[in-house]
Amino acid sequence: MNKKLRNAWLVSLVSMLAWNSGSIGVGQDKSMEPPPKPEEVVIPEGLDSVARLQHVAITALTADWGYWGYRPSSYSSWTNHSNRLIPIYLFGDSLQPYINENSIYRDAERLQKTYGFLPINTVNPKANYADQTDVYRIQKQAIESGKKKYVFLIVFDGMDWQTTWAAAIYKTRKIPYESGRGTGLLFQDYNRCPTDFGYFVSSPLGDEVETDVDAQIDKKPATKLGGYDWRFAGSAPWEKEADVEYPIGRNKQSPHAYTDSSSSASSMTSGVKILNGALNVFPDQRHAETIAHWAQREKGFAIGAVSSVPICHATPAASYAVNVSRDDYQDISRDMLGLPSVSHRSNPYPGLDVLLGAGWGEMTDKGTGQGENFVPGNRYLADVDRDAVDVKKGMPGAKYIVAERTPGKLGPDVLNAATNEAVAGGHRLLGFFGTVNGHLPFRTANGDYRPVATVKGPEVYKESDIRENPTLAQLTSSAIEVLEKRDQGFWLMVESGDVDWANHGNNIDSSIGAVFSGEEAVETVFNWIERKKAWDESLVIVTSDHGHFFHLVNPEALIPTD
Repeated sequence: MNKKLRNAWLVSLVSMLAWNSGSIGVGQDKSMEPPPKPEEVVIPEGLDSVARLQHVAITALTADWGYWGYRPSSYSSWTNHSNRLIPIYLFGDSLQPYINENSIYRDAERLQKTYGFLPINTVNPKANYADQTDVYRIQKQAIESGKKKYVFLIVFDGMDWQTTWAAAIYKTRKIPYESGRGTGLLFQDYNRCPTDFGYFVSSPLGDEVETDVDAQIDKKPATKLGGYDWRFAGSAPWEKEADVEYPIGRNKQSPHAYTDSSSSASSMTSGVKILNGALNVFPDQRHAETIAHWAQREKGFAIGAVSSVPICHATPAASYAVNVSRDDYQDISRDMLGLPSVSHRSNPYPGLDVLLGAGWGEMTDKGTGQGENFVPGNRYLADVDRDAVDVKKGMPGAKYIVAERTPGKLGPDVLNAATNEAVAGGHRLLGFFGTVNGHLPFRTANGDYRPVATVKGPEVYKESDIRENPTLAQLTSSAIEVLEKRDQGFWLMVESGDVDWANHGNNIDSSIGAVFSGEEAVETVFNWIERKKAWDESLVIVTSDHGHFFHLVNPEALIPTD
């Protein structure tokens, strides 16, 4: 998530936590009324059972069925990421070369090579987990071997084991498992191809540092470094942490940094450890080559990225862009579209063949964090850049058919028309949609689009917000239609980014709904592979870039009663 949203959530959190801690927060009105008890909360009409749970918990500031953070008495005491082990579901290949006796976490020399230093308290002779950089190696090996020509990296941003557990309980209306791969969700149960399950460490190279985006340099070195201490966080993602403050970087014996999305996604796409806040660039300014760049150059692959959040947000950006700051949005979009950028002033990248996502409508004249070349207007994609790549508006050499949210028109219709035109003309495809805060509308657990309160308040959508935007699954389908025209094969990242945004807001209702939205995108991919009878040539990775810090104390509470 971006710094503006992070700060907004933290400001809201200060006041909400004051009563749970028995003290008044800094700058808080001392006359503020205490929150009601859970049984005293007035519940709006029309909410389903999980929405009611969320509404009561966020209003009363406490819940007996679960909590976010490190204090069971407070429903919301942490709104950021954590250093938890992250599940990976693999289809069309095996994890065995990277786990158990092959784990880099059993080998000090390999850890030193991966991090550039030997992280303290991280070597584990019995480690059964992989590292996030192994996700890159799985893709590289599969393509390099010549066996796989259709590679899908599906990232449920912010989805840890606890998140999938909550969604599976809601969907199956029971507690279907308490450890392991699990069952109930499509990617847990799918068995029409060779499949494997494991988990990995998501720790970064180090914490975020101050940068100069115009010079593309870090102003100082990181002070908190990465690593993973299984003694405090566990050897499996379902194990309860021995020190509840370790996963959020507060353990003094092993003060490891927890990752952000830009670092973690870069590890999965380029196979190296990156500082938080950066995209595919080392502290010494060397650029890391992503799997998309390599496959595009060496194998002639078509490449694409799809997201439910802004097209240049951290995870899709990590598929292709290079920047010392994930917040330099317009320059990141330029990298992704093959335009000159602050990191590639005279020799721009070739660009993605497909880029579909959100960010539409987010207008500003303040380019905070975006450097001297910021263009007032859309925060994520400058109008001049959008027009430059549009075959209908740009100069000779423009390559993209552009589909964007259009008032009064159905989003799927706008997307389909542009997709058909791109396929027919052999063009690339750029899709730019979204609603409030720049993302696609968030669905909730019961499938509607009525999010209830989070730590920063609810989002409210107009009917046009729903009608004028496609779904993540529809974006995924369009991306495949364009990419599959390349005979050599293709690589596609799909990001369900709203899982992360829901978890940052400590909203279990929207979190479950976001998992279901991503699950529909997975189904779209599986259905295409099945229709094409292409499992022998396909690799699908379903995973996350990091976890949050939700604790489900009473799982029965998430079983729907409606």
